[in-house]
Amino acid sequence: MKSKAIVFDLDGTLVDSLGDISAAFRRAFETHQLTVPEEQEVRALIGKPLSEMYASFVEPEYVERLVAAYRADYAERCAERTRPFPGAVELLRDLRAAGFKTAVATTKITWMARRVTDRLGLTELIDHVQGTDDFPHKPAPDVIHRALEALDAEGLWMVGDTVTDIQAGKAAGLKTYAVSWGTHDAARLATSQPDVLADDLEGLRAALLDSVNR
Repeated sequence: MKSKAIVFDLDGTLVDSLGDISAAFRRAFETHQLTVPEEQEVRALIGKPLSEMYASFVEPEYVERLVAAYRADYAERCAERTRPFPGAVELLRDLRAAGFKTAVATTKITWMARRVTDRLGLTELIDHVQGTDDFPHKPAPDVIHRALEALDAEGLWMVGDTVTDIQAGKAAGLKTYAVSWGTHDAARLATSQPDVLADDLEGLRAALLDSVNR
């Protein structure tokens, strides 16, 4: 019988990384002496692949150079301000103690996502960290499928902070739990019709741990 797994998005769901992502994204423009976009313009795009984000501001010939500059910068400074959201560490610990597998499924490339979880001490609490490496990104379900295949587990819930997280979870056949503290607010998340929309993780904790104790 396969283990049961809970799949989490990373940025905006488990960790508050908006400040570090936005700062590194904008510094790449400075590196190439290009006009730096306003922070609010950048924040509105976070959650999309980097190439799509940069393509919103520059001509195509600059995109790869900006992506490379971002990754070099962010790899070194990804945890300057980034911290786990309240309750995230405790939930990961409790889920593993109860016998659930845990995975991250993120639009970041895998090595970069691992860099973040390593720096924050989360890797030891997560059974698999899966980034989006040369395959379709969310809302396609591929990154979720890859994470579950790596775990050889049955997915129960996808937990995320964006509409595309919820769409990907639905496409993968998982229940969906939308958290309202990240990139998309509650009104926007509601348009994707998640199974649960909440401003904390307590509902997920209760549902899963109660199921073990029955």
